[in-house]
Amino acid sequence: MSTSEFPAADVSSQSNEFERVTEFVTRIRERIATVVVGQDDVVERILVALFTGGHLLLQGVPGLAKTLLVSALSKSVDLKFSRVQFTIDLLPSDIIGSEILDQRTNEFRIHKGPVFTNLLLADEINRAAPKVQGALLEAMQERRVTIGNTTFKLPAPFLVIATQNPIEQSGTFELPEAQLDRFMLCHRLSYPTPTEEAEILRRNAALGIRREDQGAIARTEFDVLEQEPVGTPDDLITAMQVSSEIYVSDVFMNHVVELINRTRVHPRLEIGASPRAGISLVKASRARALIRGRDFVIPEDLYSLAEDVVLHRIRLSYEALADGLTGKDVLLDILGEMGMTPGTI
Repeated sequence: MSTSEFPAADVSSQSNEFERVTEFVTRIRERIATVVVGQDDVVERILVALFTGGHLLLQGVPGLAKTLLVSALSKSVDLKFSRVQFTIDLLPSDIIGSEILDQRTNEFRIHKGPVFTNLLLADEINRAAPKVQGALLEAMQERRVTIGNTTFKLPAPFLVIATQNPIEQSGTFELPEAQLDRFMLCHRLSYPTPTEEAEILRRNAALGIRREDQGAIARTEFDVLEQEPVGTPDDLITAMQVSSEIYVSDVFMNHVVELINRTRVHPRLEIGASPRAGISLVKASRARALIRGRDFVIPEDLYSLAEDVVLHRIRLSYEALADGLTGKDVLLDILGEMGMTPGTI
């Protein structure tokens, strides 16, 4: 599959809406860059999730600015934001809400939880018990929750960005496959480069202190987040609309179907990707194309997003695990069999 099969991109002929979205993306990137150094891929994945309404799971060791990234995004767009710190003693009612008896009227009233928001940050999601994680399933898939005998729709848009420490096992619970499949993307953060880390140290050293009451505390990157948003809900709606109209060829669709089906018959895989993986891959590719200023998808979009979309939806066979293989090894092998390698796209 070559880029010649797609219509040529002509920036000068883009509609006003396309240009408006491009400017919107630039403003968000510039705002986040004021507090976060590097992590361009992570910012792109967050924007992909935002423009498609898909949920995002961020995996990385502590200290890689996962929470700071989401906080910066919430300040960049005029959206309602809630954060839940997942712990072992968290209850489902702490997330979705509950019925409370009003002693003055002797009637039950609904107390809505933090899930009634546009952007929900589920910090360290794997620290909560399975019962709590299960409470998010209905919200993530159907955009509604049930409290008592009443079902409530969640605000639109509704997006869950969860963080997870992949190496710490004490006091954590592995996310069930059903919940993992609800995440459109699972992105694995890496350490910054030496140049980026030097810039991080310089910025942090210049933060100084903040006076408070009779004393002072050291300022952090959270203290310098600008409160004024650079985008409105209308900007986001436009971005979501334009993203849904990005051109996808039949050839690209066939490649997505082939990739998903290969995961189901590969001898090294016990569980292959679900149809939701293919849907997510097409949606995410459209958003990535838009973010990069194109009105059509190309093979590079599929290759770049395959790991984030597919990897958390497949399971290695016992023999593959015994041979020391990883899910990424198998996925790259499948892409190679399809003729998709960095040198060919």
